[in-house]
Amino acid sequence: MAKHGKKYDEAAKLVDHEHIYSPLEAVELAKQTTFVSFDASIEAHLRLGVDPRHADQMVRGTVVLPHGTGKIVRVAVFAQGEKAQEALRAGADEVGAEDLVKKIEAGWLEFDVAIATPDSMGLVGKLGKILGRRGLMPNPKAGTITFDVDRAVREVKGGRVEFRVDKSAIVHAPVGRSSFEPHALLENLAALVDAVNRAKPAGAKGQYLKTLSIGNTMGPGIRVDLPGVLAAAVA
Repeated sequence: MAKHGKKYDEAAKLVDHEHIYSPLEAVELAKQTTFVSFDASIEAHLRLGVDPRHADQMVRGTVVLPHGTGKIVRVAVFAQGEKAQEALRAGADEVGAEDLVKKIEAGWLEFDVAIATPDSMGLVGKLGKILGRRGLMPNPKAGTITFDVDRAVREVKGGRVEFRVDKSAIVHAPVGRSSFEPHALLENLAALVDAVNRAKPAGAKGQYLKTLSIGNTMGPGIRVDLPGVLAAAVA
């Protein structure tokens, strides 16, 4: 059994692990149990009733969090001509085509998200091994292969989050920082859960949304009332 430090143990004492907290109580407790010296990320962990081994039960999508993630996201865009200029105007950190491919092949990877226009994918394909193993390869399902470069860059910079179910049927995604106000965390959490709910695959049978917990970086997990979060999303 893994051992935790004293600060973690003190934070864990504040959480009743048998209790399911209301959404507002949960986000307030996630802030209260932050014990690191930096502005900790707060993440949601949503267990789904799917079997990711089957293609028709894969869950993947994106959501623009209304209050962002609190993280500065560096964006690289593969585009040429007017689309390259559009990306720069939208705030992309690095824009290019063959020159950008060569830069990455030489070892440069100072970006968090890669976006590409469809006509640039022939070039980007050369970077499959480099970008793929780092989860940086542009993908149409994630909205990162598009001619609407302006919108894609602005959404990513503004707090768009990509979610994908893992092999344990859990979606892990950030919903903000411990410095966020409780209402901002709650609205971000509701937006994420609503987006995952809307992404329910045709192959999913029985109960789709099973359990939800949130927690800050290195902190204890806090169980959250799922119907309450869905109600907040509707509101």
